[in-house]
Amino acid sequence: MPISKFKNTGFLFLAITILFCFSCGSQNHEKKETVEVTKNSKSESVQILQPAIAKTNTYLPLLKGKKVAVVANPTSVLFETPSQPIHLVDLLLSNGITVAKVFAPEHGFRGTADAGEKVSDGIDTQTGLSIISLYGKNKKPTPQQMEGIEIMVFDIQDVGVRFYTYLSTLHYVMEACAEANIPLLVLDRPNPNGHYVDGPMMESKHFSFLGLHPVPLVYGMTIGEYAQMINGEGWLQQGETCDLTVIPMTNYTHNTIYSLPIKPSPNLPNDQAISLYPSLGLFEGTEVNAGRGTEMQFQIFGSPYLPEEKYPFFYVPQPNDGAKHPKMEGKTCNGIDLRTIPKMDQVDLTWLVNAYNDYGKKESFFNTKNFAAHAGTEALQLQIQNGMSAQKIRQSWQPDIEKFKKIREKYLLYN
Repeated sequence: MPISKFKNTGFLFLAITILFCFSCGSQNHEKKETVEVTKNSKSESVQILQPAIAKTNTYLPLLKGKKVAVVANPTSVLFETPSQPIHLVDLLLSNGITVAKVFAPEHGFRGTADAGEKVSDGIDTQTGLSIISLYGKNKKPTPQQMEGIEIMVFDIQDVGVRFYTYLSTLHYVMEACAEANIPLLVLDRPNPNGHYVDGPMMESKHFSFLGLHPVPLVYGMTIGEYAQMINGEGWLQQGETCDLTVIPMTNYTHNTIYSLPIKPSPNLPNDQAISLYPSLGLFEGTEVNAGRGTEMQFQIFGSPYLPEEKYPFFYVPQPNDGAKHPKMEGKTCNGIDLRTIPKMDQVDLTWLVNAYNDYGKKESFFNTKNFAAHAGTEALQLQIQNGMSAQKIRQSWQPDIEKFKKIREKYLLYN
């Protein structure tokens, strides 16, 4: 499968061709990650999905002899066997690659910080490498932090939802690389919500770290495809473009069913939470708890101000990993348990609309600024407050979604 490239394409392909010939005879055998299998409907042969990290023969030659920086978190691993993951940093070091420094996004390099909690710089105890936080003093690498780097590698698992902040980290890394004239290599990974496009469009006046681009809430692209769109649409500062290379996956389509082997952040513990996150994540801008402070994050929702007769599932949020002070801490919430509903293929507004209509303190239901930051628009709150049905609200999104799909199509690497 070809490598996607935006600048210096001819030279890159020539270099890869020469280096690949040498690497085929070396001990850098292509790693296999067997986290997903699909069947060919005609031959019934098993096809193994390979995230880009498994394609070592493709990307290691691009890093040899260079000072490499890595943007990574706990999901940046290769499963050589189901029980033995190896982190990208360890994989690079074991292959003689010089890793100069590591950049860590929200939740940190080891992934234990709360959502929104600042992450400090530090030292990785396993490797002794310097860890530079991109969710502390600065969210964009500074010119000083970019010094001593010859190439940057980005490998983080995304979940396909606009307000999941790793997209913004990607944006700022691309911007820093463009300004420092440093190439960026993105190792692509599956999007567990990549099978549909839906939700309200982000408006420019609400741009923040919860969304920096005019895209729907669910955009149906892998992080590699999305990086190409950032470049191609001129979304970086002053329209700059990053020297970007995307290493694609093998045997992936946007309809491939993919179960994440490692939770991508503390409050997305399983496939069900990831599936429901686009819908229940909108509760983050309200006074309704969406499971933080339990072990059922983004699989339940509730509040003391919802009526027991309609919301018969009871729970009490308490401090835990990823939620030191959850919403409604210590209070009994009346709610709904969604742990057994089928996988989502759209943003479901029914729960949000019904919760507002049933809420005992409507005047305090919305945190207006925070809700607009998550929704990307003030219109959704107004539509709900004015009594518009979930179906009609969804219909109002369609013109923007269709326009976006035409833009999206230009950057897709997979069917």
